[in-house]
Amino acid sequence: FYAEAGGQTYDTGSIKTAGGATIKVINVQSYGQYVLHLGEVTEGTVTVGDSVSCCVDYDRRATIAANHTMTHVLNYALKDVLVTKGDGDAANQSVDQKGSLCDENKLRFDFSWGGALTTEQLAAIESSVQEQIKSSIPVQSFVAPLEAAQQISSLRAVFGEVYPDPVRVVSVSNEDIPTILQNPQDGQWAKYSIEFCGGTHLSNTSEAEGFVLLKEEGIAKGVRRIVGVTKADAAAATAKADKFESRLTEASALQGLELEGAIKKLGQELGELSISTVRKAGFNETLGKLGKAVVAWKKGQAAAKAGKVADELIAAASTTEGNKIVVRSDFGLDGKAAKSISAAVSKKVKDKAFLLVSADEDAGRFLVFAFAPKGLKDVDCKAWVAAATEGTGGKGGGKKDAAQSNISGLEKIDGVLEKAKSA
Repeated sequence: FYAEAGGQTYDTGSIKTAGGATIKVINVQSYGQYVLHLGEVTEGTVTVGDSVSCCVDYDRRATIAANHTMTHVLNYALKDVLVTKGDGDAANQSVDQKGSLCDENKLRFDFSWGGALTTEQLAAIESSVQEQIKSSIPVQSFVAPLEAAQQISSLRAVFGEVYPDPVRVVSVSNEDIPTILQNPQDGQWAKYSIEFCGGTHLSNTSEAEGFVLLKEEGIAKGVRRIVGVTKADAAAATAKADKFESRLTEASALQGLELEGAIKKLGQELGELSISTVRKAGFNETLGKLGKAVVAWKKGQAAAKAGKVADELIAAASTTEGNKIVVRSDFGLDGKAAKSISAAVSKKVKDKAFLLVSADEDAGRFLVFAFAPKGLKDVDCKAWVAAATEGTGGKGGGKKDAAQSNISGLEKIDGVLEKAKSA
């Protein structure tokens, strides 16, 4: 059984005695020179001196090993993308391991870096790990003298860590470790992941099956954290992303209110999805573009409504006596639309002021907007709106030639219209 150490979680399984007793092992810890197996006797009786067989849950360990090996590959990819191939700022920074956790559910890697990684950097890192899996690179281990192993030029060691002598070297490389040790300063080793490690690992990167980078975040000043998954969990995350992408493509064919509803639903679902952070960023970008398309559509609809309302007011002016006209015509609560209506009407009607009421049924609110052409001096729009909306709790303001108020409660509309006509 592997005792928890070096960022890798403990093994589980069972210990069976020759007499038929079973201990269910649920935790394994190392204390001093002893390995302590924690669990409970689920069958029979255990006696000191019994001969036993250790039965490790190797299916669970296989996933842990995949996550641990890919943590090494991720460590290499981070340095390769951010430092070796990074921009000018990378010259003043280094990627050093600050912590890790590998269990059967995920891999978690903490590293030093001065700021959030860009989507492009995360995409390159995720792709680098995936490429090493596809390349079926051997994963090897070798116990070597500490002093000799420390001479390997591309070695990734944890700063401040005290390593045993001899030390176990783990490499993800096409060259065997004894060959690397013969010429440790050779620059060609820079293309390989080489670390000191006592944990369990795969024998080949292809056994990880897949890798998905789920999250990148800051956890302290100058320290970032990446969370990823491998094997079945990576396949599940990829399948979720593929399904969402298909639905997003279908939504892209919609228009207007249907598109708006689809965007809202997809946006809520995307926030809860555990998928590649790179693909999630791409989906959010697409949703943003679709949202802009909805805004443009709404503006077009509002402009069309505004034009229709302006035509109604101009028509009403030709058949109404007096210098005040009160009309209800619903175009929403858009103050800009109201101003465009007043501008269009004022060009055609020079001798009448208008008070317009427009309701938004979904919001449960309505807009009261009054305006008068510049030449009409005997109508105070601000006073007119104030008189019409008195007691409604409306909020607004304005000047003598234009004023507005926004009021909650559609049941108040009839009263406002009556007051407006008598004011």
